[in-house]
Amino acid sequence: MKLVELASVIRTKNAGPFELTIDVIFKDRETYQLAKNNNILNAALIAELYNVPESDILTAIYFDPACAFKATMKRKMPCGDLGENDIYGAQQHAPLLDLEVKLGDGDEHSDS
Repeated sequence: MKLVELASVIRTKNAGPFELTIDVIFKDRETYQLAKNNNILNAALIAELYNVPESDILTAIYFDPACAFKATMKRKMPCGDLGENDIYGAQQHAPLLDLEVKLGDGDEHSDS
């Protein structure tokens, strides 16, 4: 199943001029818990999707109060630098949109 089917929000944004934050907010607590228990999102996956060394992923955490996953990574170039093409960091979520994830055996999930 695709991540976009499980999340109500998938976005990126600046976390200062040198870092980019990814937010994935799941549709409901059940889906979030399944995602967290199966560790479907993690630093290694984010590094692979964004073609950066895993050491550039500064944080990759599940945040229970918001039913969300959050990762922060180093930007490839500083915000506003010559040649940088997304000053707000808001257009970097595309690699997550087609991501196929497995929640468990058979991807059982109810949209309760």
